[in-house]
Amino acid sequence: MSPATDRIRALNDQLRKNLSGGRAVMTPGVAALGSEAVYRLVQTIAIFDDFGSANDPHGEHDFGAFDFDGTPVMFKIDYYDKSLEFGSPDPADPTVTERIITIMLAEEY
Repeated sequence: MSPATDRIRALNDQLRKNLSGGRAVMTPGVAALGSEAVYRLVQTIAIFDDFGSANDPHGEHDFGAFDFDGTPVMFKIDYYDKSLEFGSPDPADPTVTERIITIMLAEEY
């Protein structure tokens, strides 16, 4: 892995584990699970560690999929420029990148 990939992974892990260093959004299907379930789902994502070549080919820890209370769910971290208009020019640089983690039901992808 390159130093840039290591930095991207660390920044993604910070967002995924602590919901800091970016923004978090959920889809309507996740919101419909209710606040208690969403709380548990966020906790589950924070400890998610099933990253491998199939779901993390670039080693950035930017995607995960798993079963939550019998419902397939996913999370995805995307990198935007600070205006949220375009992709980030450098996802390893938090001064030019806005990270957004989206939590969704797999059926909403």
